[in-house]
Amino acid sequence: TDELDQRVQTSAAGERERAIDAAGVMHEPVSRARALVMRYGWNSAAYQILNPQMELWFTSERDGCVGYVRWAGVRIVAGAPICAEEHLASAAEEFEQDARQSGESVCYFGAADRLRAALLSLPAHSAVPIGAQPSWQPEHWEDILKRHRSLRAQLNRARNKGVTVAEWDRSRAADDAGLQRCFDEWDAGHSGFSLHFLTEPVALGSLGDRRIFVAERQGEAVGFLVAAPVPERRGWLMEQIVRGSGAPNGTAELLMDGLMRTMAQEQFEFVTLGLAPLSRRGGVTPPRRLWLRLLLSWIRAHGARFYNFEGLDSFKAKFQPDHWEPIYAISNESRFSARTLYGVAAAFTDGAPIIAIGRAVASAVNQEWRWLRRPRSSDRQ
Repeated sequence: TDELDQRVQTSAAGERERAIDAAGVMHEPVSRARALVMRYGWNSAAYQILNPQMELWFTSERDGCVGYVRWAGVRIVAGAPICAEEHLASAAEEFEQDARQSGESVCYFGAADRLRAALLSLPAHSAVPIGAQPSWQPEHWEDILKRHRSLRAQLNRARNKGVTVAEWDRSRAADDAGLQRCFDEWDAGHSGFSLHFLTEPVALGSLGDRRIFVAERQGEAVGFLVAAPVPERRGWLMEQIVRGSGAPNGTAELLMDGLMRTMAQEQFEFVTLGLAPLSRRGGVTPPRRLWLRLLLSWIRAHGARFYNFEGLDSFKAKFQPDHWEPIYAISNESRFSARTLYGVAAAFTDGAPIIAIGRAVASAVNQEWRWLRRPRSSDRQ
């Protein structure tokens, strides 16, 4: 359509376009990007470049693509270029040249050691460790459960409450009111400080190649897990785990158990829960620059009101991963700058970070005020 054509920008390096239009329709550039993802998607965030908020860029040879957002003059890339491993450096170089022509810098957020090694051949890049990613070989899951009584207890707690888990067809999930109710209940508990970029919820009507596992109790959905493909690693990213208000303790663990058993049966080799931000596991070392090291330490220690870094890290660790993989933000600068850090923060808050924090503080104060005003049981008697 004319409207879609107006949204496609061309350059010497390729073309870019918002991934999916407002009607949820996948157009030709997105189909091409999906084909590359399903062939070369190695980074755990690979499939997320097809999310609606992403812009797409293609190499001049059309054998690689990048999904990214723009903030504060920085292109924040979802993970890494999607291409054959031997072309990572050339794809990054071409993308960065295109960014320079627009007066922008580049930050690869959620990159792993594979991209870090590839970029050694290019000048002026700085990598900052931002956490670690746990992963499992599904065939090891049964052995993990045998070794850890606490995990078995969590699974039994949910089973004893009548919770069962099964994979649903995507068309069934898209039309199910119970799943939407679960999501609304979960979302209501996370409304104070919402994050964007690689953390936005997946629309049930736009799952694409994702798979969905649903927890039910007495025929009613109480939670679900959405997994996105990581094709080149023959695996899956557990992208979203949702618990409704009626989900008993152990429901999240039972959902993960259902996915792991299915992946083991289908002989997949890799499952991850994604990045644990600011985790120190997996040999992650603090940034070299003092101001950045102090800032990240402060955020980890005092940011719990807005995002529970410690809790998320502990939740992922309790499943006894086979491996913790260091994850980085890599900038095409000789030193990671405050502007790049601001751009990354703006991508996740979808605007000025200080405004998002202010809204979160106001929401928290309002919630605590309502709690204080709520009559105690002794006052009602």
